[in-house]
Amino acid sequence: MKRTTLTQELLAEFLGTFTLIVFGVGVVAQVVLTGKGDFLSINIAWGLAVVMGVYVAGGVSGAHINPAVTLALAARRGFSWNKVIPFWVAQTAGAFVAAALVYLVYKESFDAIGYGVPNIDKTGATAGVFSTYAGLAGNATQNAGHSIGLLTGLIDQVVGTMLLVMAIVAITDTRNTAPGANLAPFIIGLLVVVIGATFGANYGYAINPARDFGPRLFSFFTHGANVFNATGPNFFWIPIIGPLIGGVLGAYVYDWFVGNGLPAVSEEPGRVPEDPDMGTAVREGETA
Repeated sequence: MKRTTLTQELLAEFLGTFTLIVFGVGVVAQVVLTGKGDFLSINIAWGLAVVMGVYVAGGVSGAHINPAVTLALAARRGFSWNKVIPFWVAQTAGAFVAAALVYLVYKESFDAIGYGVPNIDKTGATAGVFSTYAGLAGNATQNAGHSIGLLTGLIDQVVGTMLLVMAIVAITDTRNTAPGANLAPFIIGLLVVVIGATFGANYGYAINPARDFGPRLFSFFTHGANVFNATGPNFFWIPIIGPLIGGVLGAYVYDWFVGNGLPAVSEEPGRVPEDPDMGTAVREGETA
């Protein structure tokens, strides 16, 4: 089997994350800017975006496409610590470029509606197309004058990402009842849909630092510095730090309760032996 280089893996992570974000941010842009769709369509599209991103990058890098997944794999699945920062940079760059492309497609709509920032501007708060803001999906609580607090936001992101990574390592653990490698991306996509449908209202279920920071960094150039301001409870670091904590916690939780009770498999750290009848396998835990 041909060994991939770090450069090839980084290019795959860039393109896989780009694919995830171009569809994910794209559906939010369509709903916010044109009114076509709703929160359900956003959840479904984000889930399918994960599926496509994993298929794009899975055979080369394992399709982490999420810094929280990369960190969890380094902590619990033998992924090289030397690759963690390069993977994070590639993932964030892919998300940034994807946001730029979505903006190019919808620029006329942005120009017509405005460049406001949620929780700061009363009208034209289109920065929410790119990244998450406290209570953006929770219209009922906002109308009642209730805001989502900092601690709640942090807990929200830790819990959401813990569930994401816990389920990912279970889905891709061939010692357990894992689906075939070619089906795993669909199951992981459904996982993202259910997280969005159940824990999406408080902070928009970023559960991925690159997904939030890359597009937010791009929106700095279109919407200004307010996208980083800690106005109200929306501190931009919550969808960065929360997922990193939650991802590692999710991997530990799975191992504590289930993984440590399964038989050991002789394999290269962090990888599942490939099935020659299925082509390149999705590697254990290296998806999302």
